[in-house]
Amino acid sequence: MIYHQIRLAMRPDAPQDKVEEALGALRRMGREIDAVEHWAVGRDFGGDFEYGALFAVKDIAAYRAYMYDPLHRHVDGIGLPLVRNMISQDLTDDEDPEIGARIREIHAERFAGDPALVALIDGLGSYEGSGVPEGGPEGGPEGGTE
Repeated sequence: MIYHQIRLAMRPDAPQDKVEEALGALRRMGREIDAVEHWAVGRDFGGDFEYGALFAVKDIAAYRAYMYDPLHRHVDGIGLPLVRNMISQDLTDDEDPEIGARIREIHAERFAGDPALVALIDGLGSYEGSGVPEGGPEGGPEGGTE
């Protein structure tokens, strides 16, 4: 299993109705993306983030299907403009020593094939975690910097 989690700090001027719309769309991802086996979307406690989402997928093929699902890209488009800071992280019990590299590769390919997504990431105050190489995605922000 791969457990993909995001943690989100919203922009102070993000309209609450738009935040709720984005959270609803994240919940749709859990319900509608076939690759997702388990999911949770809600408030985040224990850090500087207001909201979070967790999506569990069976393996790296399901991870790729989840990352490339059109609904995922739709949620990026409506949600990322509301986000100030974001962390993306993955936890897995997969014993493949290359699993981390395979996860990073999926993110790198996704960014390379979608300049508009990179522009959305560029708009964040900070973005760090799985799939973010040193210096951020090509053309994107540096991981963890403002």
